[in-house]
Amino acid sequence: MYQFFVDQKQNLVNEAIDGALMSSPYPNLARLALGPQTRVVVRRDWDKSQVALISGGGSGHEPAHIGFVGKGMLTAAVCGDIFASPSVDAVLHAIINVTGPAGCLLIVKNYTGDRLNFGLAAEKARLLGYEVAMVIVRDDIALADNPQPRGIAGTALVHKVAGFAAEQGRTLSDVTAAAQQAIEATASIGLAFSPCHVPGEVRDDRVPPGHSELGMGIHGEPGASTLATQNSRRIVDELSQRLQRVSGDGPLALLVNNLGGFSQLEMAVLTREVLRSTLGKRVTLLVGPATLVSALDMKGFSLSVLRLDPERDAALRASVEAAGWPGVSIPQPPVTLAAEPIATQTSFTPSENAGAAAVLTTVCQTLIGLESELNQLDARVGDGDTGSTFAAGSRALLHACEARQLPLDNPAALLSVVGEQLAAVMGGSSGVLLSILFTAAGQRLQQGDPLPEALTAGLERLQHYGGARVGDRTMIDALAPAFAALLAGEGLSVAAAAAKEGADSTSRMQKAGAGRASYLNAQSLDGVKDPGAWAVQQVFAALASR
Repeated sequence: MYQFFVDQKQNLVNEAIDGALMSSPYPNLARLALGPQTRVVVRRDWDKSQVALISGGGSGHEPAHIGFVGKGMLTAAVCGDIFASPSVDAVLHAIINVTGPAGCLLIVKNYTGDRLNFGLAAEKARLLGYEVAMVIVRDDIALADNPQPRGIAGTALVHKVAGFAAEQGRTLSDVTAAAQQAIEATASIGLAFSPCHVPGEVRDDRVPPGHSELGMGIHGEPGASTLATQNSRRIVDELSQRLQRVSGDGPLALLVNNLGGFSQLEMAVLTREVLRSTLGKRVTLLVGPATLVSALDMKGFSLSVLRLDPERDAALRASVEAAGWPGVSIPQPPVTLAAEPIATQTSFTPSENAGAAAVLTTVCQTLIGLESELNQLDARVGDGDTGSTFAAGSRALLHACEARQLPLDNPAALLSVVGEQLAAVMGGSSGVLLSILFTAAGQRLQQGDPLPEALTAGLERLQHYGGARVGDRTMIDALAPAFAALLAGEGLSVAAAAAKEGADSTSRMQKAGAGRASYLNAQSLDGVKDPGAWAVQQVFAALASR
């Protein structure tokens, strides 16, 4: 069973609403005192002189819907249980508490429960003498032949357009028309790598590894098709083409919506890809990337476009006092400024040496091939990037070697250049530490030391600056015995065996003296080799087997 961050499941929604009200940057929200089962959040600064806007639905889509309550957007939001429509009684209470002579507009996503409960509440309110209109958002284009398209993230754009019209004091008829026209001008499509986790339920893992589901619903409903890719460019190309086909001509507003589980890093990449597409060239206003209409922790995103006219352009640009609305920006190409590069410290002439090239190639190809395994091993004791870091440095060196840009026939210069390139390409501490080792070793070779002595001197400098020693559970546990074997005149096979013994010893160490593993307890470290030491072991094994 998936664990959810909650005290008591039955209190989850109410406690979340409390948290949202306590943390809102705008002191304009309150919850109607109607008991724990009737969850209505309203504007405290509302005087009923304008058309009231009410939306809502099941919880789990935060910041929708209470994140859009505030001046310039919604007047009230009605919250149901997780993925469950609020009751007729809750919607009716919202209507009668915020609706004045100007009337009320209900903005409803196209799901059966929402249509029925909001619709019946509207009918009851009319019987009580309230003027109520309702529009239904149906922006999802993923299921092309669906007679009832679902309402998804484009709903937030409709809230914004309708809120702008209401804030200007327009009539209920005008506000309703603005909302309906925005609905007709809005299209959305989403994609996910995996469904969301519903509290207390077993997760549906129907999407195969490495695949993605086009059109997965915001409650985890099955989508239109499964794509055999998780590649950002291929996915964005597919989605943007579909949106392009239904969005006509002219300028667009684009909403890049996180469904809850994507990192900001991934969302920035997706935004870049969309803006570089044919669709993106029509985008004049950008909303996000941000989480507006989520699906709990679903690892997915959606794209929404709104065809712009002067009215809708002004509506999206207008400022609001709603915590969930991120504002709009105007897309612009990334700007670069001229920079003065650091001059290369080592002066050298590229040269050829088949033996040196073979050694360098073996080392680099070994580390590149271990990228995924190293990342997985590092994820158990660190931040999961050792493989990527080593592979980045290896690819740069391999490219330079293949391009004949290295002093392969000058060992001292070669080690110095390797040190410089690793410092420039490899992130984190690994690149710096290895750069120190190779730079210092290159200096000692230049002074006439044999290679084993030079490497040992480089290791001493690495330890001096890095602070780690043998027994601290780092790559030094494999490097030190391997270099010691070379210093004693032993061959690569003995050095490889020494590196393996040193790497194996790290799996038995209950405490790390350096690196991220030093933050972990003995239970987390037990039986797990240090990633750096294991990489050293594999490199020496590959060299010995040449």
